[in-house]
Amino acid sequence: MSDHHDSKPTPSRSRIFRGMWSLMEGDRLRYGLALASLLAAAGMLYLVPLVPQAVIDVVLGGEPEKASGLSWQVVDLLGGRERVADALWLPLLLITAIATVAGVFTYGRQRWSAIASQNTARRIRDRLQDRIQRLDMRSYDRLDRGDLLQRCTSDVDTTQVFLSTQVVEVGRAIVMLAVAIPIMFVIDWRMATAAVWLLPLITGFSFFYFKKVRALFKDKDEAEGRLTAAVNDNLVGIRVVRAFNRQDHEIERFRPRNDDHRRLDARLYTVFSTFWSLSDLLCFMQQASVVLVGAWLLADGRILVGEFYFFFAAVGMYLWPVRMAGRIVAEFGKATVAIDRIEEILELPVETEVESEPERIPDDGSISFRGIGFAHTPDQPVLDGIDLEIADGETVAIVGPSGCGKSTLVQLLLRFYEPDTGHVEIGGVDIRTLDRHDLRTRVATVLQQPFLFSRTIRENILLADPGADHASIEIAAGEACIHDSIQRFDSGYETMVGERGLTLSGGQRQRIAIAQALLQKPSILVLDDALSAVDTGTERSILEAIRSRRGRHTTVVIAHRLSTLREADRIVVMSGGRIEASGTHAELRDRPGLYRRLWDIQSSLEADDDRPLRRGEEASS
Repeated sequence: MSDHHDSKPTPSRSRIFRGMWSLMEGDRLRYGLALASLLAAAGMLYLVPLVPQAVIDVVLGGEPEKASGLSWQVVDLLGGRERVADALWLPLLLITAIATVAGVFTYGRQRWSAIASQNTARRIRDRLQDRIQRLDMRSYDRLDRGDLLQRCTSDVDTTQVFLSTQVVEVGRAIVMLAVAIPIMFVIDWRMATAAVWLLPLITGFSFFYFKKVRALFKDKDEAEGRLTAAVNDNLVGIRVVRAFNRQDHEIERFRPRNDDHRRLDARLYTVFSTFWSLSDLLCFMQQASVVLVGAWLLADGRILVGEFYFFFAAVGMYLWPVRMAGRIVAEFGKATVAIDRIEEILELPVETEVESEPERIPDDGSISFRGIGFAHTPDQPVLDGIDLEIADGETVAIVGPSGCGKSTLVQLLLRFYEPDTGHVEIGGVDIRTLDRHDLRTRVATVLQQPFLFSRTIRENILLADPGADHASIEIAAGEACIHDSIQRFDSGYETMVGERGLTLSGGQRQRIAIAQALLQKPSILVLDDALSAVDTGTERSILEAIRSRRGRHTTVVIAHRLSTLREADRIVVMSGGRIEASGTHAELRDRPGLYRRLWDIQSSLEADDDRPLRRGEEASS
């Protein structure tokens, strides 16, 4: 993401937990059921070592009178000391039954958490897609595309894994401790103390590493985003790279980002290796404490063999989840980074809608730019005091050097951006009072670089009007001078278009985009340098088709090729974000100024291009 977001302070834990709670909306009951199943399974599992402890101390041991009341209760449940002594298969049957019930609860826990996390991930993706589609364009312009892709894929997967398994595992560790500690202190406080005295140190150690790992995860995620952006740029621009023989240069540009990602990854795993080795040592010390204290108490006859067995088994049961909680705490650091990065996107401003009831779209296709001023950044003004009136049904051409603000006018007309000063009207109605969807339905635009989806040609054209029949598609394609070309393809209108339309020529992509716009039957048609990739013959045919529709809609043509503009009712000349002149082709050609200079330059170039052809024609004749 851009520096604008990188500079943000580290979010508070409350903000992250609020974000997590919000993302779980709709599946909180399932998460609750998973937690309840976890509690039940953990409780059942601790009954398993209690059964052999009771049998050892009450039935098999030589001093049953020293056995705890809890052990006697277990034996009484099995039918009494004599019955168990005669049927040792009864404890085995009880253990099997307990383990089976615990397994059912474990299945329920995994099932509910898996369903809930999958639903949560689907909901996150839906919300991200919805937010991205509706983002304010100023916010979108500041986003790094690779980083955005990272947030919508890898960060969502990280969040899903955390919610499906790791949250439950943290709960399991807590429950295993919460159930075990009271039981252990009831049996023997000395052994219980030996079994838990290192747990605060193990937990504190985990949280210390959590803080350290969280910062590393954030750095690694951002480095991965930059790496993804570099790969994406190279995939999209591979033809340009090869055309200019810049493969080695791009490889060299890619290498530092790859090295940076590898360095941060290696640093992260170095921290992990330290964590695992030290946490292993602490866990082994905890188990050794139980063995040493238990052996001492057993030798003095202050505990029974069954009790020693229970403590040794119980420590083994809860120590592993607690130890794994350290890993989960580290993963929690990764998940909180991912959730925060997702929340950043979900909190970005969207395009504002009309607060009150929107005005009805006027049938009148007249356009008014009144006192328009606009800048992407305060120090880079693009438009400065633009006043322009376009009558309903009029064809107006706009010409000027690159960067003078021609395309920005189109973006303001579509409300991609809001002007800093002034306002735009259609049919005398301020477009800020119109519904954006309705506005963009009435204004059809062919942009400078038309984008086609990796779908069939028919599906691409139908984007403008999904309900149109095939006859309407063919009429629009015919007016855009692309119908005959489509018919020559083996699959006709069902021909698949490659990613970004790269299987078609630039002229074919532009003509399909024009067919989209014509199918829309708009009140206003905008061609933003949409004929730059077609030959002059095709250009004349398209312009003739548009002229035949004159009066049916207002037409705004932006072009650099002045021959495209000659048939316009009026030509507007822009320079430096201002309107320099306005008039017909003949008026501007005969008037000193920018248009006349551009016309002279293009006419001389066309004359130079024609001379060899004419000499060749004369020689052949």
